[in-house]
Amino acid sequence: MADADRPQIYLITPSEPDAVGFADRLSAVLDAAPVACLRLSLASEDPDDIARLADLTRAVAHARDVPLVIDRHLRLVGPHGLDGVHLADGSRHVRDARKALGADAIIGAHCGTYRHDGMTAGEHGADYVSFGPVDPGPLGTGESVPRELFEWWSEIVEVPVVAEGGLSDAHIADLAPVTDFFAIGSEVWKADDPAAALRRIEGLLH
Repeated sequence: MADADRPQIYLITPSEPDAVGFADRLSAVLDAAPVACLRLSLASEDPDDIARLADLTRAVAHARDVPLVIDRHLRLVGPHGLDGVHLADGSRHVRDARKALGADAIIGAHCGTYRHDGMTAGEHGADYVSFGPVDPGPLGTGESVPRELFEWWSEIVEVPVVAEGGLSDAHIADLAPVTDFFAIGSEVWKADDPAAALRRIEGLLH
């Protein structure tokens, strides 16, 4: 991190939220612990589903002064009053997104395990860069981001950095001094009580 401040929580929505109870579940989680930013990340490719959930999620988030960004769907930002977009393909479209959304929008870029891609994203106007997974787990390519990348970034680069993917309690404790945000998603939503799970994770940051 650029200074001694503690890292903050960057919450990711479930990919397939229950349409009936999602607003209440999300409200309970956002009320449980401070959340710096919320990302709407949906598996659905149905435009109507995404639009409906964008409106619902925005209402819940903005009522709590939590900014909302959406995964990939840049063209939904303006029509649905969202705060920005999270790009999953590194630096490739950051410059275009900034041009389309303007100076005030939040633009984030997930850069996998690639430091150079993260630096390019920052140079092109990204407000934050995320790296992950921290722990590869049994799926994917098996690549993971070493602590040394977060440590180097926090010492050299001013653009905020986010750690995400496979975050155990041990990873959070280890990376807390060298990252600005932890992207928390399944770590919360898979729990029987997501609000309690987020409170517990937030307690690890003190």
